[in-house]
Amino acid sequence: MFNISVGDKEIRIDESLSIRDFSKKYFNNNKIIAAKVNGNLKDLSDDISEDCEISFITVDQIEGLEILRHSCAHLLGHALKQIYPEVKMVIGPVINNGFYYDVLAEKPISESELPKIEKLMKKLSKKNYSIVREVVSRDKAIQVFKDRHEDYKLKLIDDIPHDEIIAIYHHEEYIDMCRGPHLVNTNLLKHFKLMKVSGSYWRGDSKNQSLQRIYGTAWDTEKSLDDHLKKLEEADKRDHRKLGQRLDLFHFQEESPGMVFWHSNGWFIFDTVKTFITDYLIENDYEIIDTPQILDKSLWKKSGHLDKFSDLIYEVSSEDKSYAIKPMSCPGHIQVFNQGLKSYKDLPIKYAEFGKVHRDEPSGTLHGLLRIRGFTQDDAHIFCTIEQIENEIGSLIDNIYSIYSVFGFNRIKVELSTRPEKRVGADEIWDTSEDALKKALGKNKVDWSINEGDGAFYGPKIDFSLTDSLDREWQLGTIQLDFSMPERLSASYVDKDGTKKVPVMIHRAILGSIERFVGIIIEEYAGNMPLWLAPTQIALMNITSSQDSYIVNLAQILRKKGFRVTCDNRNEKISLKIRENTIAKIPYLVIVGDKEMDSNTIAVRTRSGHDIGQMSVDKFVKMLETLVRDKSLTT
Repeated sequence: MFNISVGDKEIRIDESLSIRDFSKKYFNNNKIIAAKVNGNLKDLSDDISEDCEISFITVDQIEGLEILRHSCAHLLGHALKQIYPEVKMVIGPVINNGFYYDVLAEKPISESELPKIEKLMKKLSKKNYSIVREVVSRDKAIQVFKDRHEDYKLKLIDDIPHDEIIAIYHHEEYIDMCRGPHLVNTNLLKHFKLMKVSGSYWRGDSKNQSLQRIYGTAWDTEKSLDDHLKKLEEADKRDHRKLGQRLDLFHFQEESPGMVFWHSNGWFIFDTVKTFITDYLIENDYEIIDTPQILDKSLWKKSGHLDKFSDLIYEVSSEDKSYAIKPMSCPGHIQVFNQGLKSYKDLPIKYAEFGKVHRDEPSGTLHGLLRIRGFTQDDAHIFCTIEQIENEIGSLIDNIYSIYSVFGFNRIKVELSTRPEKRVGADEIWDTSEDALKKALGKNKVDWSINEGDGAFYGPKIDFSLTDSLDREWQLGTIQLDFSMPERLSASYVDKDGTKKVPVMIHRAILGSIERFVGIIIEEYAGNMPLWLAPTQIALMNITSSQDSYIVNLAQILRKKGFRVTCDNRNEKISLKIRENTIAKIPYLVIVGDKEMDSNTIAVRTRSGHDIGQMSVDKFVKMLETLVRDKSLTT
């Protein structure tokens, strides 16, 4: 007999009770997936003492899927070792919606081999292997993996503190090292799929050994797996890189890796988003400034950026001096603040900049507009007093929610990221900063969670992540409180008592990188940009050449009204014109034949195929003006 925790209750349990009976009684028939429970509870008695408290996890909890996926990573390892005995296993963690395993293979594993590996995984899962956890000594762990020539596992053992437990997991001949927990049997792994192979590096450092990373996804039901794969298929159709090429928006090329070449259509979207944010800045009393692209390295040393981000900073030299191409705008904004004497009456002072910044991101991380080396931040810094912090942050929170809603994003996750291990500033300053952010979040009734240790090196921050229509999360906005950098860079103002004091600096971005945000909305809208963002809003099409002059004159009228119009008066069938302009994702297709010309009307349809019918040009214009003014997301 022993005690076991079930929720907030402690119950006396007979060790011979079967898992099925235990599950029915205490977990409403959910399968227990805690490691080391197999067949009945008797197996636990070998490893626990009288009155030991045990906590079980069930598949209906969030952690259940993570455990399932972690176990699936080990199943992948099992299959890999059977097919490629020489492969060296590295790490196999859980990631969002799946897992991966990094391996070192003598001969690279191609994606064409994934079906073969997956087939063996399914075969192994049906073998009904028990997944057994064994706590071992450090010496035994070293010997186990030395015998198997698993060099990377030995390196991982070196990293484990000497007072930490080392556990290895077995299913048949396969052995892996892991903290766990795992499922109790391989037959619980039924709904999974291997997705792709990519490159990686040992410890994520490009200077280290290059590895291969095999990605997979795993779910608790076949329906969940199918739903996920359908979302991935839809995401592939919406891939902004494919749409960017198809809609003539932008391109990348080897001569400038990680830098975007904007075409006219794409630049229009970029510039319209920028104009929208500019209007917000003006309405909210920001001073819009611009600071140099190149600054002396000594400034970045003083600010703390050089020590923290040296591997990401591009450097140039001139006349025996070393300079850095700016990776962010904050030190430059402090230089503007430092020009002229500032009084407490001047605060808050808000500087905003569409700062073009450059960061030497590893080539393997580059991904279209979503991860690039040269990008534009909607960057701003607010210089204020301690007393003004709560009000300023409250306004920023309201602004961020309001701006995201314009683009149709209403599911926002908010996290407060606290002090990291490597940071500048005294703990007392961090206490004040974190408390101020917590108060602002509470006052604005924001639902938020803690992201422990993920703050910026100079201060805590609030991060905003939006969820798109495919349930993908994108971290965009950030509000960062900084008591340190203004002091490091000699910023000050004259307070009421005539003494000089250091201002608090609030770093904030709403969209983050405008390039990245454009990539996100291209995918969110599947290229069907809302009318106010569409590079071309109207396609005018004639049925025969007799309507040529009519649509040319109509185009002039619409352009004078401020609309972006194209005339398709090619000598082609109207069905072809409709199809091609629909593929070009132009919001409104206007058709003119003899009937429309005689009645001085137009026939209107949308790119989605909805036939609006005949109407006057004036009525059409008023309809469009309303949609543009309201920034409507529908056509």
